[in-house]
Amino acid sequence: MGTPRAVIFDVGNVLYSWEPRRLYERLIGDDRALDAFMAEVVTKEWHFQHDAGRPFAETSVELSAEYPQHADLIGLWGPRFHDTLPGMVPGMAAIVEDLDARGVPLFGITNFSGEFWPPFRDREAAIFDRFRDVVVSGDEKLVKPGAAIYELALKRFGLEAAEAVFVDDSPANVEGAAKLGIHAVLFTDAMDFRAELVRLGLL
Repeated sequence: MGTPRAVIFDVGNVLYSWEPRRLYERLIGDDRALDAFMAEVVTKEWHFQHDAGRPFAETSVELSAEYPQHADLIGLWGPRFHDTLPGMVPGMAAIVEDLDARGVPLFGITNFSGEFWPPFRDREAAIFDRFRDVVVSGDEKLVKPGAAIYELALKRFGLEAAEAVFVDDSPANVEGAAKLGIHAVLFTDAMDFRAELVRLGLL
């Protein structure tokens, strides 16, 4: 059995805030209408299809057929997706930089559309250039918390499960990683995560 020597990050709501409402709050003036649109039309369940590998061109046509009155707004989800990712979670840039400065290998496993990832990664190159590799669910057509995406990532990263610290904001994703023997941490905030990395001797 190894000891933790590398850190694997989730992206949404760990490294970067994900706030889908931000995309539409300036386009839908009535709060009740906005609430209904987010809850009934562009739901997280609908978006999860992109994370699983379905192209936006397909999902948007299907959803627009179901809600033709919202077709224009639905059509903005793809080209303006990165408006839903306004910036880094406070304190996380410093953790990435400090780990990198100490030579700790950095990786990612993210449920993210394979279409939406490249422009986002390019936009955030200052952070992701520090990472050795990121496994993107939409490219692999494997999603967390399924075991297969973690197994693929460990193989690609050249890590034994016990050598990896994985951090995610989803209890299900943390449990999925822990079942494979990965040291899995439920993310609450940067301060608590930093304390755990210090405890593990990585910071």
